[in-house]
Amino acid sequence: MSETITLAAGGVTDDPDSVELRLPADSAYASVLRTLTAGLAARVDFTMDDIEDLRIAVSEAAAMVLEEADAGGVLDCHFQVGPGRLALEISAPAAAPESPDYESFGWQVLATLADEASIDAAPGRYAVRLVVRSSLAS
Repeated sequence: MSETITLAAGGVTDDPDSVELRLPADSAYASVLRTLTAGLAARVDFTMDDIEDLRIAVSEAAAMVLEEADAGGVLDCHFQVGPGRLALEISAPAAAPESPDYESFGWQVLATLADEASIDAAPGRYAVRLVVRSSLAS
């Protein structure tokens, strides 16, 4: 079995503050996503507590997307990095995603830890977006 992980700094827009990660839509690869997220957050001066909160938020977001992802699909992760700020979108192909459950424990954790959070459950794709700001940026 051959799995591919792709990392592109600069993304598709040649923006140096944009990073894209593509990996198999499988929970076994969630640690790669969390590690990259922590590294990017450290780059923009997030505190250790901020980074740990962000890792938890990303874990919850990834779990939501993976639950809806089509089998054998690809998890697309887009990061936008700025001073004291990290925005990201985690998405995957999903033929018939369920409506978001805004009462779930996972959503409550995510909404508490992120400064902004949203879910797009359109037919064909399921995406979770979040923005987190460093506590030092306040």
